Amino acid sequence: MSGYYTENSTQNGYSLKKQQSNSNGDGYMVPEEEWERESVLDPAWERQQRKTFTAWCNSHLRKVGTSIENIDEDFQNGLKLMLLLEVISNEQLAKPDRGRMRFHKIANVNKALDFIMNKGVKLMVGAEEIVDGNLKMTLGMIWTIILRFAIQDISVEEMSAKEGLLLWCQRKTSPYKNVNVQNFHTSFKDGLAFCALIHRHRPDLLDYNKLSKEDPLTNLNLAFDIAEKFLDIPKMLDAEDMVNTVRPDEKSVMTYVSAYYHAFAGVYKAEQAASRICKVLGINQENEQMMEEYEKLTSDLLEWIKKKKPWLEDRTTGNTLDGTQKKLGEFRDYCSKQKPPKLSQKAKLETDFNTLQTRLRLSNRPPFLPSEGKLLSNITDAWKGLELAEKGFEDWLLRELRRLERLDHLAKKFRHKCDIHEEWSDGKTDILKSTDFKKCTLSDLKALLRKHLAFESDIGSNQDRVESIAAIAQELNKLGYDNIVAVNQRCQTICNEWDELGDLTQKRRNALEEAEVVLEKIDTVFLDYAKKAAPYVNWLDGAREDLVDMFFIHTLDEIRGLIDAHNQFKATLGDADAEYKNIIHLHDSARQTCEANGLILSPNPYSNIKAEEITLKWNEVQSLVPQRDQDLQVEYLKQEQNERLRIQFAQKANIVGPWIERQHELLQQLTIQVHGTLDQHQKKLETMETGVSQYRPDIEELEKYNQEIQEQMIFENRHTPYTMETIRVAWEQLNTQLTRQINEIKNQIYTIEKKGISEEQMNEFRGAFAHFDRSKQRRLDPKEFRSCLIACGYNIREDKQGDVDFQRIMLNVDPSQTGFVTFESFLDFMTRECSEEDNVDHLVLAFKTLAGDKPYITAELLKRELPATQAEYCMQRMKAYQGNDSVPGAYDYKTFATALYGESDL
Repeated sequence: MSGYYTENSTQNGYSLKKQQSNSNGDGYMVPEEEWERESVLDPAWERQQRKTFTAWCNSHLRKVGTSIENIDEDFQNGLKLMLLLEVISNEQLAKPDRGRMRFHKIANVNKALDFIMNKGVKLMVGAEEIVDGNLKMTLGMIWTIILRFAIQDISVEEMSAKEGLLLWCQRKTSPYKNVNVQNFHTSFKDGLAFCALIHRHRPDLLDYNKLSKEDPLTNLNLAFDIAEKFLDIPKMLDAEDMVNTVRPDEKSVMTYVSAYYHAFAGVYKAEQAASRICKVLGINQENEQMMEEYEKLTSDLLEWIKKKKPWLEDRTTGNTLDGTQKKLGEFRDYCSKQKPPKLSQKAKLETDFNTLQTRLRLSNRPPFLPSEGKLLSNITDAWKGLELAEKGFEDWLLRELRRLERLDHLAKKFRHKCDIHEEWSDGKTDILKSTDFKKCTLSDLKALLRKHLAFESDIGSNQDRVESIAAIAQELNKLGYDNIVAVNQRCQTICNEWDELGDLTQKRRNALEEAEVVLEKIDTVFLDYAKKAAPYVNWLDGAREDLVDMFFIHTLDEIRGLIDAHNQFKATLGDADAEYKNIIHLHDSARQTCEANGLILSPNPYSNIKAEEITLKWNEVQSLVPQRDQDLQVEYLKQEQNERLRIQFAQKANIVGPWIERQHELLQQLTIQVHGTLDQHQKKLETMETGVSQYRPDIEELEKYNQEIQEQMIFENRHTPYTMETIRVAWEQLNTQLTRQINEIKNQIYTIEKKGISEEQMNEFRGAFAHFDRSKQRRLDPKEFRSCLIACGYNIREDKQGDVDFQRIMLNVDPSQTGFVTFESFLDFMTRECSEEDNVDHLVLAFKTLAGDKPYITAELLKRELPATQAEYCMQRMKAYQGNDSVPGAYDYKTFATALYGESDL
């Protein structure tokens, strides 16, 4: 209520009016009282209103560098009145008249009054009254302005401005003792209500518990001083007037309290703006950290692949068994210890990348584009290159081992046969070149001829050995034996000597046959002995060679074949023993004949083979037979053990392999069909993941069996179609796909929480996507995607405009233009269509609120309203403000906000 006194019956110098609405329906509240021109103001109230209204006007005029001292005089020319209205309304009034004549002043005041009336305010004051300095009318006009521009916008629970302001005071001060706000005069006399309002919003500025209701002057001065110093609210009231006046002026108190309301409302908006900025910056900082971690992990993985790929592509072993076995050991270490952690790192990269992209999409940030060469596709290509280099590496090593072992066996066999042949051929050339037959008697000549015939028979029997030596040398050449030069030289020497022996043999036979006409007597017994002894000794040498021959086998069938061949050989020993006795009998009969006739047995002229030598070789062959039996039995036991290892591996592999295949089928079903809620589906997948993890000991057991097989050099296993390599690949794929599927479900749950969509909507989206995913590769081509959108209720017209709209959608969901739409991109598009998200406009509005509606923000404001780390984050990235109204240290928050959402560059 106003504080105006009149002599008539009107209350305090004004008549009461009800609230009215103007013709345009703005619902503006007209002043509650209209001023009575003839009434007289209460002097105390006049003093209070003059001071309060003057302070209120100056609180706004100081923004444009001016002020008033006498409220009834300084508005007479209308200039400062127009300036005041421009400041508080933030609108431009008509250009004022600059003359000093009375009609100039009236024109300016009328412009101000017209502006007020255009705001829906009904005025009862004329311009002449303001120009003439009518204090009462001037104060009434200022009160009307205060109502319209400072109090009208206060609304609490659809009450009027005055009631709303009163209710706001009551709510804010209700917890405080000795405060009971019922009006805007006596309820504020003791100052506790003002102190309670300050303490409620800024408890750091005063200690309310130390205040006393009995000391109103101290309370009022404390509140006025704090409001002026810390809240930028000028002193509009006088403490002594408040205390000494029975009923303080209501309008003055309302004006001053409204300043509190606006000051604290601005603090609340600033806090909200700061909170929004902190949230946005926090999300951005977390995303940047994930980007940095992705870049580092990618660099490490690509560097490791770059290092390992040339090693896998190097298919050289030095052509030695030791080098090959060393490389095989390195490869096994690579498969069991080096590669698995890198595979896990690759899976983590994919998971982190998808999670980061989901977070960016859900917070309306641009997609993360890794630096050049570090895309997921680059990692996939590099990994494929690694696996391509790895493919067949172990098979090649095992083949190389078999080849080198074969080479080693052939080289030993070659040297052994060469040693036997060279031992046999030693001295043969000298004998064939000899001309001793020219000095021999007839009997000696005949003996020489027969000896030569026996020698020819011996050459025939050694032909197979020479051919075998040449064949072995040829195979060593074919297999790339490292010391092939020495082999070829030795083989060539033997072949040359063999050819020379053939020529010399033919020449010597011709010479002996020419001399045969003169040499007639032949020692039949020795000749028969020589003919039988030479083949028999050759057979003995061959048998001994076979009995000491090394064998190189890998299966039971092969060792059984050797045992059968050996048994067949033992079956011929009876005939060999009879032949041995027959040959020895010939030698004994010649000796007995000589003894019977008193003759001395001369050396056999037809053969250099002695009976003692035959006996020695025959005994040696007989002693080698049981040793050969033992060696074959040992090898047979070894092959039996190898067969058990094959069966042991096969039995385990035939269990593990189908189990992994069933898990793949189950995972495929869970991927395609989701029953129940996403949380339930996630628990199913995590339960499956636990089961798969618990199955790892079976894989490790199979690895142990495989290690034993490889140590025994077992290369084939006919008992199972599974190899350790195929099981490893299937196992790794199962773990990778399971991890990827769990992460996808988590991202979908995160999307539901972030976007506010229901699980029913999520299931509908998933079902529609699965229905149109014909290839079952978790992606749709443009035709399938368009059909899927229509099925989900998205309206796409069947005309050119519809095609243009669809192409715009495709650019949104497939920015890389791969020609396919993934489920994540489809889900992101549909959730954006179903929910509202924060965007760049919200962030700009938050900064604008924090900056006090200025187009720039200062470092001081950032440090005051934001946490230190995030304030520093802003100042490092914000550009300097370039506007005409810039001040030192001003930052451009608009470009910063658009850059955060990918609409410009920082």
